[in-house]
Amino acid sequence: MLVVEAKFDGEQLATDPVDHTDQPEFATELAWEIDRKALHQHRLQRTPIKLQCFALDPLSSAKETIGYIVLDLRTAQETKQAPKWYQLLSNKYTKFKSEIQISIALETDTKAPADSFKAKGAPPRDGKVPASLSGLDPKDIVAVLNEEEGYHQIGPAEYCTDSFIMSVTIAFATQLEQLIPCTMKLPERQPEFFFYYTLLGNDVTNEPFNDLINPNFEPERASVRIRSSVEILRIYLALQSKLQIHLCCGDQSLGSTEIPLSGLLKKGSAEINHRPVTVEGAFTLDPPNRAKQKLAPIPVELAPTVGVSVALQREGIDAQSLIDLKTQNEYEPEHSKKRVLTPIKEKTPTVPKSPSVSPAPPHNPSPPTKDDATESEVESLQYDKDTKPNPKAMNSVPALAQPVTTSNVSEATSGQKIAVPAASHHFCFSIDLRSVHDLEVSFPVNCILRYSYPFFGSAAPIMTNPPVEVRKNMEVFLPQSYCAFDFATMPHQLQDTFLRIPLLVELWHKDKMSKDLLLGIARIQLSNILSSEKTRFLGANGEQCWRQTYSDSVPVIAAQGSNNRIVDLSYTVTLEDYGLVKMREIFVSESSQGLSALPQKPSSLPPALCTSEIQTEPRETLEYKAALELEMWKEMQEDIFENQLKQKELAHMQALAEEWKKRDRERESLVKKKVAEYTILEGKLQKTLIDLEKREQQLASADSELQREKKELQSERERNLQELQDSIRRAKEDCVHQVELERLKIKQLEEDKHRLQQKLNEAENKYKNLEKEFQHFKDQQSNKPEIRLQSEINLLTLEKVELERKLESATKSKLHYKQQWGRALKELARLKQREQESQMARLKKQQEELEQMRLRYLAAEEKDTVKTEQQELLDIRNELNRLRQQDQKQYQDSREIASGKMDSPHGKGLEEGLDVYLTRLIEERDTLMRTGVYNHEDRIISELDRQIREVLAKNNASNE
Repeated sequence: MLVVEAKFDGEQLATDPVDHTDQPEFATELAWEIDRKALHQHRLQRTPIKLQCFALDPLSSAKETIGYIVLDLRTAQETKQAPKWYQLLSNKYTKFKSEIQISIALETDTKAPADSFKAKGAPPRDGKVPASLSGLDPKDIVAVLNEEEGYHQIGPAEYCTDSFIMSVTIAFATQLEQLIPCTMKLPERQPEFFFYYTLLGNDVTNEPFNDLINPNFEPERASVRIRSSVEILRIYLALQSKLQIHLCCGDQSLGSTEIPLSGLLKKGSAEINHRPVTVEGAFTLDPPNRAKQKLAPIPVELAPTVGVSVALQREGIDAQSLIDLKTQNEYEPEHSKKRVLTPIKEKTPTVPKSPSVSPAPPHNPSPPTKDDATESEVESLQYDKDTKPNPKAMNSVPALAQPVTTSNVSEATSGQKIAVPAASHHFCFSIDLRSVHDLEVSFPVNCILRYSYPFFGSAAPIMTNPPVEVRKNMEVFLPQSYCAFDFATMPHQLQDTFLRIPLLVELWHKDKMSKDLLLGIARIQLSNILSSEKTRFLGANGEQCWRQTYSDSVPVIAAQGSNNRIVDLSYTVTLEDYGLVKMREIFVSESSQGLSALPQKPSSLPPALCTSEIQTEPRETLEYKAALELEMWKEMQEDIFENQLKQKELAHMQALAEEWKKRDRERESLVKKKVAEYTILEGKLQKTLIDLEKREQQLASADSELQREKKELQSERERNLQELQDSIRRAKEDCVHQVELERLKIKQLEEDKHRLQQKLNEAENKYKNLEKEFQHFKDQQSNKPEIRLQSEINLLTLEKVELERKLESATKSKLHYKQQWGRALKELARLKQREQESQMARLKKQQEELEQMRLRYLAAEEKDTVKTEQQELLDIRNELNRLRQQDQKQYQDSREIASGKMDSPHGKGLEEGLDVYLTRLIEERDTLMRTGVYNHEDRIISELDRQIREVLAKNNASNE
């Protein structure tokens, strides 16, 4: 069985055991839960993730190491990365190249608290795409990190033709204490505050600071290298239009601000082609959920602000200072901090502290170039130091590697302290760029060489000076090309840095008439010196030291276009190890100097002669002098001790005074904040009281208005009641008058009714008389003989018409039945003849096929196969004979049915069987046709149709 164990952040996880095969499939996800602050610390410390592969014995539970893999945490990104194959180190199976496919990624926990301050992506906007990019969807324009080339690609690769540098600088902050609500509890220990933002998917934080009232942090710039075009970048900035910056304490956001990015690239503007475009200023920080908390507005002079500058420039354009720092008037920072999120080599105005290199000019007009040595944003943190080197500190340790903290030592400063851990070694690394030769370009080059290696303690570029002219087929030695670096670091860290980061040497063509041109870059692998031979030598103090020297020639590859060689560079590097650096602290003061001088004072007194003849006084004896000197030394020690105590007391008092002043300032700031809040609340209360007084006056006036309206309504009600009573009285009088009129009308109508009733009775009597006269006339007419005969003729005519109609329909039916019967007999005969012909043709065709098959198999197969096929043919022939007999029998049965030879009871039973058989055949045919697989031309359907026709023919014959 195979199992993989992973260890990170003090926690070890393991996969499920799988079978030990040549291609095992683990399909397991190992996850660690960690907050962003801890993740940032792990990235700064370069904490690795170690995966060990074991072979597990299921019976004895014994584990055998197969190999291990070390993953770099800095390669993990929030965007989903494709899995990669990692080779096992210290592989047990040396004959095979064992690899494991691993995908490492960062995922945001969906169960994060509701007050998470991570900036959310802006909703997609429907930006107008230019005509040249009409086939591009704005939603597909995202930033993708290219780790190999060291840049972020925005947009499709065919459109990404230009290189840009985008940088964000956080310079200063003021009035940050206004963001701390009175109800918020800060950590008991000294809280740390920092600014946080996300730049193209990279989480960036500045160095933490502790004082909100006077925030003292160094200006920091984070830069990313972008590969895109101006139009696509304008669309992307229109979609991602805001950059959110949060002030955080731990995992809580105290306030945030938004910097608009859409103004960097304005439509129709070509400013970026000539100079960097910037968005800068002091932006107000707003506490989270201000609307929900219903916080009072803060005056402008007390509003918390942060100074931010966002710059975008084409790669190759020199960027000047982009923001006016407030802290510039208070102090000159010894070093400003830069953070590079993608590999960019920044220009710094410093020079290395080397005794043999002429200082470079503070403003280098050469453009910055890509630095492939930087692997991630944390690794490329650089510190820029003062531009004026201290000549007295040239021989001191200028810088240390990351785990070591040091400061420059000046001989003229008293009380200075140097602290170096004992585990560090003192190294001296020297580089001598000797010559360039074998030039491949067609024009002469006025060249200078330029390089920088921050690990040696300085990020300032080192350059040869003055420029030298190089032509074809000549070797030119470079002036002032030697530089030595003294630094202290761990040996394993030195080896790791040399293995990972090569030294990049840039070849520049310097021209007085035009701008400097970068021709190419040479990569010097510093790890080669580690494998060279060591030689022993003695140091200045007689200690044993080691020296390693390596010389080689490397090609300078063209920086643009194809990777062609331009020239060869010969160099020599030397690494000297002076051994361990001892931990010590040195304090220099007048009292200690005097103290140290006492024991070093030599005794010039000769030894006393102890003889009985010479008498000496007690004060002149050595014992007395020794006692006197001891007492004087004690008094001096007491004075020194008292002076030290006084100095310590003074230092403590100064510290207490500073702390008291700091606390006093904090209390004063809090009091000012409270006073401002109370002033605002007092204003609100005054406003509320005025509003209440106005409201009370409004209520009083509304009450009087209500009483007035009530009186008006009462009088209106009485008036309406009086009018209603008058209207009721008038209505009653009108009703009485209408009743009288209706009574008169009714009386008149009754009289009209009586008159009309009399007329109606007279009309009825007249009608009865006329009816009697008509009946009498009718009786007289019916007694005549002509009338009776005419009625009988009419009846007989109707009967005749009905009988003729029936006769005609019967004749037509008889004729139709005769035609149908004749047609059925003809169709039956034709079907019989066709079936017989088709049956004979089918039999003949089958016989021909069988004959051909027999001949073919007889010619092709051997005797045993022939016998088998003959047997099969015999079976087929028997089957055909049987089918032929069945057909003949069916034909005879049909003929017997047609001739009527069968007797009546047997015919009836056969007729019933034929009906059942016919029904079954029709159902089978319909079932097969409904499946959709068969049609009328298929053989089985044709056969079923034939059998149906035969059964129909038999049935018709039996009926006849």
